[in-house]
Amino acid sequence: MARGVARAVSFGGRATGRWCSYRRITVAVCLGNLIAALLVLRALTSSFAPTTPKREEVVQYTEEQIRRVEESIRIRREAEPVELVQAVKKLRKIFAREEKRRKELPLELKQKVSYEIVRCLHDLGDNSSIAQQREAVETWRVEKLKDIKSASIQNSTKLGLYSEEARMLKRALEFNWNVLMEDIGLWIPLEVSHTEHDDKPENEPEEEEIIAGPPLPPQCNAELHTDYDGSAVRWGLTHPKESAADCCQACLDQAKNARPGELRCNIWVYCPSEFGCFSPDKYEHKHQECWLKQADHPKLNFKDKYSESYRNSHPTAPVLVPWMSGVISA
Repeated sequence: MARGVARAVSFGGRATGRWCSYRRITVAVCLGNLIAALLVLRALTSSFAPTTPKREEVVQYTEEQIRRVEESIRIRREAEPVELVQAVKKLRKIFAREEKRRKELPLELKQKVSYEIVRCLHDLGDNSSIAQQREAVETWRVEKLKDIKSASIQNSTKLGLYSEEARMLKRALEFNWNVLMEDIGLWIPLEVSHTEHDDKPENEPEEEEIIAGPPLPPQCNAELHTDYDGSAVRWGLTHPKESAADCCQACLDQAKNARPGELRCNIWVYCPSEFGCFSPDKYEHKHQECWLKQADHPKLNFKDKYSESYRNSHPTAPVLVPWMSGVISA
């Protein structure tokens, strides 16, 4: 009995060792890895595979819609600033060309030119005018061009230039003079002469100033830039009116409705200036002030312009009298 069990155990151990050898296990692991790799590769290729596009529905536009689209395209094309774009492109080319020319001139050559021009201006003296300075610089430029053109290619100019430098300087002086002056820091302002021409005919009357508001009645006798004196019937500080016509009418109404013993208005003084009106008193007289006055024999305070002596003693006084006044006709 014991021998049979021993044989069975021995036979089972040999069978297990035969099927579970290291070689068989290694082959099994490699096959598993290969299968996993194939599965991953399949998944990746399927994700990047082109999908069949969905069939889009064809939109049918009406003739009216097509006409509107074509009209919109036409309007956009017409609205394009073609001339402006072309002008900008042209300016870019000019700026690029000027920048190229500016870079071609060496710094040492610019310094030589600057020294020559400064010496030329120094010879003019400190009392020279702007016109003389511009003329001297222009004369130097013309003479330098003649010198460069007359010199041969092998020889140098008075500035001690080589042929290549002379060629670059000639181009700068002849075609790019303003850029060269800017590079060397030379700026001479233009001399502006202003002559005032009086084209007005001699016998033509002066233009009348426009008075804001409705026209004034004839009995108001309005006078611009005029300030009459008189006893105050109504203080203008608390008596504003929209226009000179309203101020005159207030004077007429007061004289008509005045009680016995009261002063009757026969002078009105109005401030038409939006900036207020000057007066030598301590008050600030504002726009639309309307003063009602009375005087048996009206006298002028100021007319047209304040005198120079008056303005010297009153620095805040303007040149023209800002008030307008009138004496009511009887």
